[in-house]
Amino acid sequence: MIFEEAHKVFMKKHIAARKGESLRRLKEGHDHAEKFFLERVWWPAFGNLNHLHPEYETYDYKDGDRYIDFAYIRSFIKLAIEIDSYGSHWKNINRVQFSDHRRRQNDLVIDGWKVLRFSFDDIKDHPRFCQQKLQQFMGRWFGIDNQVNDVTFMEKEVIRLAMRYSHPITPGDVCQHFSLENKTARRWLQQLVAKKWMKPASGHARIRSYQLDLKDKNFTL
Repeated sequence: MIFEEAHKVFMKKHIAARKGESLRRLKEGHDHAEKFFLERVWWPAFGNLNHLHPEYETYDYKDGDRYIDFAYIRSFIKLAIEIDSYGSHWKNINRVQFSDHRRRQNDLVIDGWKVLRFSFDDIKDHPRFCQQKLQQFMGRWFGIDNQVNDVTFMEKEVIRLAMRYSHPITPGDVCQHFSLENKTARRWLQQLVAKKWMKPASGHARIRSYQLDLKDKNFTL
């Protein structure tokens, strides 16, 4: 399924489940920036929209309604994802609104939420950086030990290393981290490419760097 088709199914499902103010906020709040995030960051990183809830309603400690741009809820983990645009909304915010915004995020953390914020500029100009941060989150909180059967122990360690980087990994990175010869590091990376856990990021005749390829992998579903 391509992104546009998946997004239509995604929105239809959530619109059908909403009513009242929650439905209105979904229709008005899920706009260009939110869809752009899904298309440029989330979909390329994971290839699905599972466990995501757009314009997710929460309640703060004053019993007020609050909405999160995206909530990722899976097992015992609750991740709040916020998209921040640098525009009139932020330039014209007053001190009371500024404080209220910080209190809102504190309430989320106290209530057990993890929080990741992405600027619209980073989504537009540095989507791979945003993808990497989300992949690092998934690796940190869900791990790969019990979900990965087709890679060796050391290949898992290379995947974990790649998840900690905000840029493509090189054979030199693997050499330095594991005290290996370049030939061995390249062999491990090439094996992960063959198993579709990594893909070339730069270089053709001789690949210089690699990046994670987590689309359709079980531990991200």
